[in-house]
Amino acid sequence: MTEQTTELIFLKSSRKRRIAAFVIDHFVMTFLMVAIVFIALGPNFIDENNPSKMMTIMLFVMIPGFILYFAKDFIKGISIGKWIMGIMVRDENDHNEIPAFGRLFLRNLMIIIWPVEFVVLATNNKKKRLGDKIAKTVVVKSPNKPTKLPRVLALIGFGIVFFAFVFFFAGSAMKNSDAYKVAISEIEMNEEILSETGGIKGYGMMPAGSVSISNGKGQALLEIKVLGNKKDLNVSVYLEKESNEFWKLIEMQK
Repeated sequence: MTEQTTELIFLKSSRKRRIAAFVIDHFVMTFLMVAIVFIALGPNFIDENNPSKMMTIMLFVMIPGFILYFAKDFIKGISIGKWIMGIMVRDENDHNEIPAFGRLFLRNLMIIIWPVEFVVLATNNKKKRLGDKIAKTVVVKSPNKPTKLPRVLALIGFGIVFFAFVFFFAGSAMKNSDAYKVAISEIEMNEEILSETGGIKGYGMMPAGSVSISNGKGQALLEIKVLGNKKDLNVSVYLEKESNEFWKLIEMQK
């Protein structure tokens, strides 16, 4: 009896798949780094006027983050984006061979000049970018890629996590700010709002608007939903603060 082996056939990835994989990778890796920075800063970071602390935290997160970014294909030549798009990195001369870690890292290091990489990929007839030429790699379709459903669910899952983080963390940070607390205090002392709502029973989950502080001076424009016993109101509050002073109400509209 003779043993038969099945030879895998590797087809080059399309440019569209590669670009989509890059966008997904960039989104996921950037989101992770930014999320870790904000978590490290804590929910009270809006009121902290400490640039050195912020810079230190960013360096401690960004440096290993960028190293991980450039090493994103180290698991069998496949990153998150490539897994979702069903493609992988292989040696240009032997598509069964996974390039060594150093070659994969060097290949991705060229993403620093991504506009040049995009032009090279778009114009190269072998569908290679500059990183592929230097590392002598090629991107091919995975012959053993998983079915479409888990890949689509993974993409949807990342989107849900992103929007949930932005919603809850941004809302928590805004509600923990001194500007928001002063705005709520002013709203609760406003007789017109108390009368129109029939008494305040709560506030919306996440205020809209912005709070900015520079050199101790600040401006805040908040859109707060006031939940009343008789009627709900959307109240706009504009506040300012001078250096080493408390927030002051400038204008309130409903």
